[in-house]
Amino acid sequence: MDFRENSKAIVAMMLAMLGFIVNDTLVKVVSERLPLGEIMFVRGVIAIVFVLGLSAATGALSQFRHLTHKTVPLRALAEICATILYLTALFRMPIANVTAILQVLPLAVTAAAAIFFSAPVGWRRWSAIGVGFFGVLLIVRPGLEGFDSWAIVALGGVCCMAVRDLATQRMPKNVPTLGVTAATLAGVSTVGLALSTRETWMMPTGGEFALLVGAALFINLGFSFIIIAMRTGDITVVAPFRYSIILWAIALGYLVWGDVPDFMTLAGTTIIVATGIYSFFRERNLASHAAKPLQAKSEAHALD
Repeated sequence: MDFRENSKAIVAMMLAMLGFIVNDTLVKVVSERLPLGEIMFVRGVIAIVFVLGLSAATGALSQFRHLTHKTVPLRALAEICATILYLTALFRMPIANVTAILQVLPLAVTAAAAIFFSAPVGWRRWSAIGVGFFGVLLIVRPGLEGFDSWAIVALGGVCCMAVRDLATQRMPKNVPTLGVTAATLAGVSTVGLALSTRETWMMPTGGEFALLVGAALFINLGFSFIIIAMRTGDITVVAPFRYSIILWAIALGYLVWGDVPDFMTLAGTTIIVATGIYSFFRERNLASHAAKPLQAKSEAHALD
């Protein structure tokens, strides 16, 4: 990859992270009056309209027949649980704190893959996972004065996201991405509607509805830009810029709510980001070393 392509990919990755955190910010703002189930339902329906429109425009609707694979409902169920837990924590915690906890997800996926699928994980990456979770403890601070019980809910959401990502990795190639997104949004919307029957439904104002439309638009923009980033640039260059979401979260948290992370939160966030980047490059190096013998064998056969 040349410098220009990588530069485009880096910008796309940072815009993707901005899209995701703006979605979180808008949803958190409307949560001051609207209940969780209603937000999940309204935002989900709007997002489905966007996804189905894009699917129709790109011809992806014809591939929706492959959504019967067993990993699709598993992923949807995990996403539903993750959405409920993550939004519940988001509504009650500073956005920078809950976003920082979310960044432990790559480490959680690595640990889960090793435990449940016997994926090869050496002592260096296990050490990185341990250090990363220590960073989470600095943010959560169990038993200390700064302890926030909603941080445990956020961690529960991360665990559900790990299940979601593992299910995604095991999907056949013929299962369409837009179809999986639509199925997941349908599940989230349905559960949101069910939750809203136990809540006091509040008619959204024009401004609140506009914010929910914006949230649905920005989350879809996030998905689009992250695809562009991963397809355009070198993954080893682009992936670390995923953590730019922390900077966006701190900035928006301050501008919208006046939140300023304390020293412990910043220290924990730094540790999580550092271990996440280390774990990524370690896995990348191992994959590169594993590929060299295969490449040499292929070249030998070509010479024969």
